[in-house]
Amino acid sequence: MKEKIINILADLIKLKSITPNDNGCQEYISNYLKSYGFEEKKFEFNGVSNTILKRGNKKPVLGFVGHTDVVPIGDESQWSTNPFILEEKNNKIFGRGTADMKGSIACMMYATGEFIAQNNNFDGTLIYILTSDEEGAAIDGIQRLVNENILQKYDIDCCLIGEPTSKDNIGDTIKNGRRGSLSGELIIEGLQGHIAYPKNSLNPIHLASPVIHQLINEKYDKGNDYFLPTSFQISNIHSGYGVENIIPGKISIKFNFRYSTETNEKELITRVENILNSSKINYTIDWKHSGEPYLTTKKEFLEKCQSAINSVADIKPNITTDGGTSDGRFMAKICDEVIEFGLLNHSIHKVDEHTTSDDLVILSNIYKKILSEVLG
Repeated sequence: MKEKIINILADLIKLKSITPNDNGCQEYISNYLKSYGFEEKKFEFNGVSNTILKRGNKKPVLGFVGHTDVVPIGDESQWSTNPFILEEKNNKIFGRGTADMKGSIACMMYATGEFIAQNNNFDGTLIYILTSDEEGAAIDGIQRLVNENILQKYDIDCCLIGEPTSKDNIGDTIKNGRRGSLSGELIIEGLQGHIAYPKNSLNPIHLASPVIHQLINEKYDKGNDYFLPTSFQISNIHSGYGVENIIPGKISIKFNFRYSTETNEKELITRVENILNSSKINYTIDWKHSGEPYLTTKKEFLEKCQSAINSVADIKPNITTDGGTSDGRFMAKICDEVIEFGLLNHSIHKVDEHTTSDDLVILSNIYKKILSEVLG
């Protein structure tokens, strides 16, 4: 079992699928699953590959969502192994995508084959939904499949996304939602001048200070049982010319809200702009909204995932909504039971991304158990 999963993962890792280039990953997955009776449909938009694979025609319908694209490797000289050749050493398996998320895909592929071998005429439908546009712009992947009503006809009852959610042990954390993400760049205008003559200038850094204080301390919402309160977080501030004798003419402040289901994009924009307008400063602001929050409140599929994890890994998972955005924000528009669960996430997007063979086996067994819980 371990060797077969590792072989699948090795084949996926060697396909250099840096976002949004799939580089043959989905074709490899399709060929594997078609040997188990899956039907394939492909959709390509602006160089982004999307594949839907389906087996069965009954209810319930379980969708497995995965992304075949990976982030760039960075400085390859910093890696202890070739990032596109799966290599095991010191009980770790290294390679770009091992954890995020080709490892999860390999585990689901193996689990699917094992499940079908034992349940050839299972009750229900299993759908794989694959994209090469999750790590990038996320416009021509799952979002487009949803916006163009391509996925709606499958009437998906529950959805499992193989994102790396575990923290210390496989199964210790699963997600039933994610926060929304709203970013902005605020530019406050001042008046440039000689620093020795401040009366002849208007220092935008000084203008920004009370505004920043107010934005940070504003109570945007109180959060709820699943989400922490929404907060204003600054990621970058730039002003000045690198010298000591010039008052700058403007300041640029980049910020982000990771927000809960207790507020929304329009409310946050209004709150921020009301604060800015009341401060009577000269400003411009550019907004970028990259994802709405989602929350699965129905319990049935969540409880089946919890049961499967507990049965295989003997652990009770924590249910959280933290972390970055995922394709769950799009799937939640057409499916009211969306759960994310996969490998450990401590090495994702880093040099020497890795997993372990034991974790791959555990995850594959859990996925198989989930398939049995839903479709058996």
